[in-house]
Amino acid sequence: MLSAATTRQFGRTQLFRTAARRSYATAEKPKDRSNLPLYLMGAGIAGLGGYYYLNQSGKTATLQEKSPLDPENFKDFKLKKIVPYNHNTSEFIFELPNNEASLLPVASCLVVKSSDPEALKDDKGKPIIRPYTPISDANQKGELTLLIKRYDNGNASKHIHALKEGDTLSIKGPIPKFPYKVNEFDEVALIGGGSGITPLYQIITHALSNASNRTKFTLLFSNVTEADILLKSELEALKKKYPTKFDVVYLLDKPPPSWTGASGYVSKEIIQQHVAPASLAEKVKVFVCGPPGQVAAIAGNKAGMKQGELGGVLKELGYSEDQVYKF
Repeated sequence: MLSAATTRQFGRTQLFRTAARRSYATAEKPKDRSNLPLYLMGAGIAGLGGYYYLNQSGKTATLQEKSPLDPENFKDFKLKKIVPYNHNTSEFIFELPNNEASLLPVASCLVVKSSDPEALKDDKGKPIIRPYTPISDANQKGELTLLIKRYDNGNASKHIHALKEGDTLSIKGPIPKFPYKVNEFDEVALIGGGSGITPLYQIITHALSNASNRTKFTLLFSNVTEADILLKSELEALKKKYPTKFDVVYLLDKPPPSWTGASGYVSKEIIQQHVAPASLAEKVKVFVCGPPGQVAAIAGNKAGMKQGELGGVLKELGYSEDQVYKF
């Protein structure tokens, strides 16, 4: 009998190849990202490009013109399956209609709210809306998977964890973040904490799956305990498959006696040891995603939806705002 982790990994590898590359995912010039508002101002998903899916014989089976998601309007999607991950996190697998793929650009996220307008509100009576980054591949047909940690003080996460298979969740997207371009950088560092791994994982899996990739990725991933490490089996599989292009360093706040990895927070010394130096200029990029306190300590506070001024350890080490992106 396969373990849950093995089943998850096997499921994610069964992705459908495309006969036509996405024209939107990597076409942007590094300094010209003016197309981003188009996703949110009426161009819609149809402009993201069509996919030719191949069946097992290698013949063209279906042309999907657009995503079932909508960047301007919330749509209800049926919860197909719940897969417990650990003590406080589960995978929520939503059904996409007509066996279609999400076609999400990388990097992007979704925002969710309750399908019941009365079920999830803030103190002012407004709907609570939260962003999540899927861990399922953009090409995966028929399913969209969210990996969600339950927080005792998180109303949205508690609502989602209370859902049952067959219930629905209201989803809108994509919300474009950083338009990743294959081989735009020689070195990419990804610094994450807890459930902040999901947008970093989206970039890693997208880039490494491209046969032309030459970029080296290094992930610094901090958690409280070993049981809190999300996607560890998947990350280890990537490390084994791409040994010269991907490395991961785990850090624990409360390591067990048997732990042989790093402990404590992501410090200046850890970054100096594992991350390419700021002197590489435009050849290096650092992505950061985690709890607000961690992001602030490493790269400075975000300013709402904007990046905010660069601060923290990365500024001390001489990195510039152009070299750092905060999710």
